[in-house]
Amino acid sequence: MTKGFLFIFGDKIHETMKKINLFLTAIFATSMLLFSCGAEKAAETEESADDSQTEVKATEQRASPLRTLEGTIGNAQALVQYGAPSVKGRVIWGDLVPYNEVWRTGANESTYIDIDQDITVEGEILAAGRYSIFTIPKVSGKWTVIFNSEWDLEHGHFQYKDVNDVLRVESTPEWQEESQEQLSIAIESPGLVVRWERLKLPIVMK
Repeated sequence: MTKGFLFIFGDKIHETMKKINLFLTAIFATSMLLFSCGAEKAAETEESADDSQTEVKATEQRASPLRTLEGTIGNAQALVQYGAPSVKGRVIWGDLVPYNEVWRTGANESTYIDIDQDITVEGEILAAGRYSIFTIPKVSGKWTVIFNSEWDLEHGHFQYKDVNDVLRVESTPEWQEESQEQLSIAIESPGLVVRWERLKLPIVMK
């Protein structure tokens, strides 16, 4: 009787241990699955961060860097953004940039200016706002400077429409002896000054 009882009791202990082992195995498998999912998500996040960083680097490495500057024109705070192309041994005026045609005054997307107060440009009033800036180069004499309400144009003058012109004025270019490799736009006296190759184009703003 005692031996039978011990046999049955031992058998029950064995079954209990098997159940405990199965339970522990299930817990371990679930833990590993959760850990694996977490690792995959972390890898995805890290990969996304790498993609984002690559895009930033690509923007920084574009052929014509995107420049942004801020300053004061009269009593207005002004912000200007433009793409800065380089000469790279090319013929600029009358070739890369044709005469008597609208030019984006930079590279890639349209150049624009943002002013928080009204100003005058070559004696004409330009209301506060954001405008793309286009120019029409001339073989001789004054250049036409255009302020257009469509400022966010991805392809610059290729999307330009004169029906959106807000203001057109004339500015007198100056030709320098030394050539400047990369285009620059500065907020300085007498307002806004564009420089590239031998060109210096002062646009009078107050």
